[in-house]
Amino acid sequence: MYLLLALIICIGGGAASGLATPPGEWYAALAKPTWTPPGWLFGPAWTLLYTLMAVAAWTVWRRRQETSVRVPLTLFAVQLALNFAWTPLFFGMHQPGFALAEILVMLVAIIATTVSFARVSASAAWMMVPYCAWVCFATALNWAIWKLN
Repeated sequence: MYLLLALIICIGGGAASGLATPPGEWYAALAKPTWTPPGWLFGPAWTLLYTLMAVAAWTVWRRRQETSVRVPLTLFAVQLALNFAWTPLFFGMHQPGFALAEILVMLVAIIATTVSFARVSASAAWMMVPYCAWVCFATALNWAIWKLN
């Protein structure tokens, strides 16, 4: 039941953010680096990442009887809110510079979450690693787009 709730929050929130502010013509017209992934890759990649994030958070939540999970799950909520805010900032408001500042804060929050998760569950922390890696890549892509435009 709680795993399903975590999946709905993560995948549903990410999908809602993306559907509310799709890339559109503005993004298509931007200069992008040659290493920009094809558009079709983002949906499957984020679905996998959100699934791993949800399972990681659920894994930590399940340890609540053994250890305090308040800080790790609060950090998770903060980074998730930052994640959901990036898409409207970049695609909706057409602000790659502000989105770059926001994604840097998000990356710090993701790293803090992962470290905090590791203190509760090694497997939960490892499930966050692909997300952290993807956001590192997304940060570099955001920076390149900002510099090119």
